[in-house]
Amino acid sequence: MTLSLPEGACDCHVHVIGPQDAYPMLPGRRYTPGPAGVQALHGHLPRLGLSRAVIVQPSVYGVDNRLLEESLAQPRGAVRGVAVLGPEVDDGELARLHAAGVRGVRVNLENAGASDPDALARLLSAWAGRVRGQGWHLQVYASCRALAAAAPRVRKLGVPLVFDHFAMTPAQTAPDDHELRAILDLVREGTAYVKLSAPYRIGGPGDADAVTALARTFAAANPDRLLWASDWPHTNRAPGAAPHEVSPYRDVPPGRLLEEIAAWLPDAALRRRVLADNPARLYGF
Repeated sequence: MTLSLPEGACDCHVHVIGPQDAYPMLPGRRYTPGPAGVQALHGHLPRLGLSRAVIVQPSVYGVDNRLLEESLAQPRGAVRGVAVLGPEVDDGELARLHAAGVRGVRVNLENAGASDPDALARLLSAWAGRVRGQGWHLQVYASCRALAAAAPRVRKLGVPLVFDHFAMTPAQTAPDDHELRAILDLVREGTAYVKLSAPYRIGGPGDADAVTALARTFAAANPDRLLWASDWPHTNRAPGAAPHEVSPYRDVPPGRLLEEIAAWLPDAALRRRVLADNPARLYGF
């Protein structure tokens, strides 16, 4: 498909995976991805007409952000990062990461299978106190149930929230669902961004129309609080694969990603806001 993306278009959620001998993965990880280095990432971007990217620390590395930091230096200025950090990190380390290009902390409860709203609210409150005032955000990977339940406690944290992968809202969710309404309220008031990404995490092959409807529902709520991402290189735990067995990446060709952008963001002005303007404001490009 031919679709011209706006200047400065950004892929707001990609991962970089290195060789295990140089970048060991957590022994207790739930899956094992193969290598997908920074050079491969910089091959992915021009195939879609993208010029910027946000590299998100994958769960398999825990709080070892070495590869993330190294990747942010190539080329400096065109990429930003979202790190995973432990509570022991000091202010000097936060300042060093900021200088390297990190602009957020990822809170990932979904991969751990522990999307508890009370735990989520506590974590977000603690991290908000650490990063408030330095231009960072909190990126959240949690179930829509947990996000909705935590909404009353997170709306006054004073830092932007970014909800991964359609806020993990199942594709067939009804527009008047109370959990979706709670998330939409956070988007409308400007508290939270929603990342339009990874439709395979919220539905199956027959759910394309439902995903498009959901994307447009979020856009109608507040187009200034939408982001788009490819989720490259499309990590996956193959059915039946052991945690330490390498699982192949999902096959998501560039043409499919462009078709999704065209369906979810059907006019050029909206595409510019979501693909270029919103990321520039949030990540400081």
